[in-house]
Amino acid sequence: MNNNLKEGKLIVFSAPSGSGKTTIVRHLLGIDNLNLEFSISATSRAKRGTEVDGKDYYFLSADAFKDKIKHGEFLEWEEVYRDNFYGTLKSEVERIWAKGKHVIFDIDVSGGLRIKRKFPEQTLAVFVKPPSIDELKIRLKKRKTETEDKINMRVAKASAELATAPLFDVIIENDDLQKAFNDAENVVGNFVNS
Repeated sequence: MNNNLKEGKLIVFSAPSGSGKTTIVRHLLGIDNLNLEFSISATSRAKRGTEVDGKDYYFLSADAFKDKIKHGEFLEWEEVYRDNFYGTLKSEVERIWAKGKHVIFDIDVSGGLRIKRKFPEQTLAVFVKPPSIDELKIRLKKRKTETEDKINMRVAKASAELATAPLFDVIIENDDLQKAFNDAENVVGNFVNS
């Protein structure tokens, strides 16, 4: 894979946890004429609940992940904490491009910006912004999936992530989900058809 491939485009959606990026990405995947396919990330963390290998993530051991890093098999990767890796395999992007589709990512801010830096012309980087930090905290609490400590950690991280918003091509504010859907459809539609 090199930086002048013309196969397809890369659409990155990044945001603090609870901003609604996953909901927006799922919505876009349901629109046939956008011709999108979801990029499945690789991780070295253990499966959770009903997660399926090759559907939710590609689950790798920490050693296998490090081996793939050593052999340059990742488009981008990050060690979130010791031996806990997340990344995008080059083979995943090539698999989707081989089907004649554009790749859409639901990815953290730093991973999204790394893809944009590597493929500046082929990438549309979209930042989904919550209406406020307070609203973000309310949304995370409504999920009922995490402890108060974990929520506070995510909220603290969100402040740093919000500061990166100007580095993205487009910022979509998600204070009204239907409007966010429409904004995302317009932005992505214009990009894939340009």
